[in-house]
Amino acid sequence: MNDLRLVEPAGLLRGAGAAEAITAGVALPLAGGKTAFSVVSLIERDGTKSAPRPVDRIPASWLPELEVVTAPSSLAGLPSGAMVMGILNVTPDSFSDGDQHRTPERIVARAQQMQQAGVAILDVGAESTRPGAAVVSPSEEWSRLEPVLAELMGRGIPVSVDTRNARTMEAALNMGAMLINDVSALAHDPEALPLLARRSCPVVLMHMRGTPKTMNALTDYRDVAVDVVQELHDRIAQAEQAGIERSRILIDPGIGFAKTAEQNAELLRRLPILANLGCRVVLGTSRKRMIGTWAGVAEPTARDPGTIVTSLPGLDLPGTLLRVHDGAGMVQAMRVWEAMAGNAVQMM
Repeated sequence: MNDLRLVEPAGLLRGAGAAEAITAGVALPLAGGKTAFSVVSLIERDGTKSAPRPVDRIPASWLPELEVVTAPSSLAGLPSGAMVMGILNVTPDSFSDGDQHRTPERIVARAQQMQQAGVAILDVGAESTRPGAAVVSPSEEWSRLEPVLAELMGRGIPVSVDTRNARTMEAALNMGAMLINDVSALAHDPEALPLLARRSCPVVLMHMRGTPKTMNALTDYRDVAVDVVQELHDRIAQAEQAGIERSRILIDPGIGFAKTAEQNAELLRRLPILANLGCRVVLGTSRKRMIGTWAGVAEPTARDPGTIVTSLPGLDLPGTLLRVHDGAGMVQAMRVWEAMAGNAVQMM
């Protein structure tokens, strides 16, 4: 039993066609953006899903839910428009680039390279969350992060910190980090919710079941897209109850976390359903195992073309942050996508 009734948008339109369809009354704006949807399915609390229907045949009883899906999401304290979030791992065991950026010289060079390419913010993490990864203590995590953050912030580079630990969050925010990105959606550390309630930074809540060690055994969904929305809704509610304003919250559907390759594909096809939460979206598909499975590419660093393909659907939701390793390639792809869709190109 779900707490939410959901409107699932489909029949997407972009560019001039979207604007014309909205004016004609046969489409509606997705999350207040420039992509429109012309068809919906209506999902009841018991999971019953209607057949697709045109937007002009939505019953009046569904107008409150429809209003959420069409209204602009909060900017979460960040600049407007889609942007690229560059991944900078400072771990020895990251699945993709562990131990590649651990010296100060390499860190600064890599960060400046991404910033010059148009990456808007760097997401720095010091604990691997790949499947089966070992837990890193907060003290060890901070010993890896502190010198890195000092180097980056000393150069005025916008930084997000990828951590599950309240002690790390607090220390990073005190140094000047602008955003906290928690793969556990603030469920791992009981001190995280009260800490962030006292601060004013944006917070990313990612969908994951269990922990990195256990998540691969927790992939039993009735409907993966509906269940992810419901479970993120529950985490948002807990954050709000703790005092974290929804206007500061971003959501991440957690591609690759407690999901099979088939479930990841299903979720990527149905990303517009996230608009039911009214929050800005972070999408992270970069170099994930599913891309290797689909493309037959074993080496994670060779999966950047697949990363671009799986990231671009996120741009139908306005203001999405695309979290990737190859920042330059993603910035270029995003600008081309926006130009093709008739949207303003973000020159960041």
